[in-house]
Parts: sequence; C-alpha cells; structure tokens
Amino acid sequence: VQLQASGGGLVQAGGSLRLSCATSTRFFMINDAGWYRQAPGGQRELVASVTRGGRTNYADSVKGRFTISRDKSKNTVYLQMNSLKPEDTAVYYCNVDGRIGVSRADVWGQGTQVTVSS
Repeated sequence: VQLQASGGGLVQAGGSLRLSCATSTRFFMINDAGWYRQAPGGQRELVASVTRGGRTNYADSVKGRFTISRDKSKNTVYLQMNSLKPEDTAVYYCNVDGRIGVSRADVWGQGTQVTVSS
C-alpha cells in the first residue's frame, strides 16, 4: 500500500492550501490518520489527526486554522490549511494506520512541500 500526498505549493501569508492523501488501493481500510510536518532543521511534529470514529486533534499552533477530514468513499484524507503563516513552512507528511484484508499496516506518504512567504 502506498500513499500519494499532493496539494503543497507556494502561497503568501494569509492564503490557503488543501493537502490530499490518497491510498493506492481501495481495499486498504483506514483507521486512524494524521498529518505531520517537518521544518528545515526541526523534528517531525504532529499537526492534526483523526480517528476512525471521527475524533480530531490539533497542534496548538494550528487550531482554528487547519481542518483535517476524511472521505471514506475515496480512501482519502485531507488537510485544509487557512490563514497560513511563514512558520507553517515545512514538508508535510500523511500517515495512516489501517488494514488490508487481515494485515495491519502503518504507512507514510512521501511528503509534500508547503512554503508560505511573508
């Protein structure tokens, strides 16, 4: 199973982007999912997560600005990012925990660059 992350790019401060993370097969059932980011020289940090039941959790730095959601019919997880700030600049990674058949898997996407200019 692979994850395809997309939607990153260059945006001015105050702008918006929506990241998408899709699985390579519809037979992979997503349980929990999350978006992480890693800025240059920094550690990877959790930005937002959503459980199978729909419970969400956000880093304090993005609360009120970012929204994580999922489309079960498309096996896709999204991160809507509004009011972007230069400090949001990072490579964003999606991560999903799920199963295909009887096998459980924890999968990372390849990362997508988000750059916010001031």
